[in-house]
Amino acid sequence: QVQLVESGGGLVQPGGSLRLNCTASGSIFSIGVMGWGRQPPGKQREVVATINRDGASYYKDSVKGRFTISRSNAKTAVYLQMDNVKFEDTAVYYCVAYANLTSSDYWGQGTQVTVSA
Repeated sequence: QVQLVESGGGLVQPGGSLRLNCTASGSIFSIGVMGWGRQPPGKQREVVATINRDGASYYKDSVKGRFTISRSNAKTAVYLQMDNVKFEDTAVYYCVAYANLTSSDYWGQGTQVTVSA
């Protein structure tokens, strides 16, 4: 089992920046790809960025060029730098970890990000 704890959410103005943090514990040796998902109000959850153990990253088109995902050298933490945020970035943001050898995925409890003037 893997436990994920997010932090760093809050209220931010349009055009502003925010950094989300996620720390993994438990069976961290089993983790391959880590990433961030979000669930906007009234919508389904979606994955917006992922990063593998080699540092290769993926971004959903809507956040490309504005969000940057990174991972600690120990591979136990993942970060999401959010720049030039927009109203539509308002959502609960979740950290996600995918197991290397199984189909398991683990999600954190989520942290609220609200973009408001």
